[in-house]
Amino acid sequence: MRIGILTGGGDVPGLNPCIRSVTLSALDLGWQVVGFRRGWEGFLRIDPNDPATIEANSWTLDRERVRGIDRLGGTILHTSRADPRTAEDGDQTAHVLHVLDRLGIDALVTLGGDGTLRFSAHLAAQGFPIISVPKTMDNDVYGTDYCIGFSTAVSRSVAAINALRTTTESHERIAVIELFGRRSGETALLAGFLAQVDRTVISEVPVDPARLLPLLVEDRSSRPANYAVCVISEGATIIGEETADDLALPATQRVLAGVGHRLAKMIEAGTGQGTVVQELAYLMRAGEPDALDRMVGFAFGGLAIQLIQQKVTGRMLALKGGNYTHVPAGQMLEGTKSVDVAGLYDAEGYRAKLQRIEGMPMFLY
Repeated sequence: MRIGILTGGGDVPGLNPCIRSVTLSALDLGWQVVGFRRGWEGFLRIDPNDPATIEANSWTLDRERVRGIDRLGGTILHTSRADPRTAEDGDQTAHVLHVLDRLGIDALVTLGGDGTLRFSAHLAAQGFPIISVPKTMDNDVYGTDYCIGFSTAVSRSVAAINALRTTTESHERIAVIELFGRRSGETALLAGFLAQVDRTVISEVPVDPARLLPLLVEDRSSRPANYAVCVISEGATIIGEETADDLALPATQRVLAGVGHRLAKMIEAGTGQGTVVQELAYLMRAGEPDALDRMVGFAFGGLAIQLIQQKVTGRMLALKGGNYTHVPAGQMLEGTKSVDVAGLYDAEGYRAKLQRIEGMPMFLY
């Protein structure tokens, strides 16, 4: 058996433990493992008749190649956001399948978020044996309670938020801290709750400055140290503001400043209070994985090979109710995953609320 593996989309901590687990689990069965470089883009660069392109865009993964990588962040295979269906030369699905056939790949394990897993589901629908592994620090893949990278992103965010309190307090300002989360506010909600910030603005609920600003002024004045902290998702919207729908573009190509900077300007103009503005951005996904993302990465990797061994493919691995399981690869296309606003968020006070806990999974989703 010859197994392929790739990582696509944004990198997150926990990918390398999963790569190591897939590799070692497969090697223990006497199988071979090929790591494809730069996600789906690596396939587009491979000409099966040109050994140089194969060498440049794929690696043979053995025990030595994956030794110690579980301690590293990012992905040793590197990544891209390429989708073969939207290549400049048109839909390249047939080319991807041709590469897989010519390189003798019997099954493929794909680690990615929404974009990567959409094409994985597409290949599975074509009949190719696929196991998808959900990863994204936004934790917004539909069909699973948990994605690799989420825990580390929350932990990084909590540490940074608490560190920024010292500067905010010293200058008696209002801190506005922007976290990743274009469509889902889960990362901001949980990080804000665990850091016990004053207010948290999430992507799912538009923020009304007329309500939020007085709350932040009150938060600041009620604290002897005269400061307040507000966390906001990058995908949050501000009522009454004209926006450009360009969050999918790289930051350097966007028309508007980030929503955190825009909110901070409103706070200064509307309250006369100074602000501290910080986009945590890529620092949320930088560095080594925490214990939970190592655990999930290892477990998902082992489960992927176990399913392939059982000839069960066309599946996406998942955590549901705290239990490891798997669902159809195409299930992630059937809905959107977002914060349960009614159960977990006070939309009037812009704060997390835990109305129910008993019987809920560890992350309350």
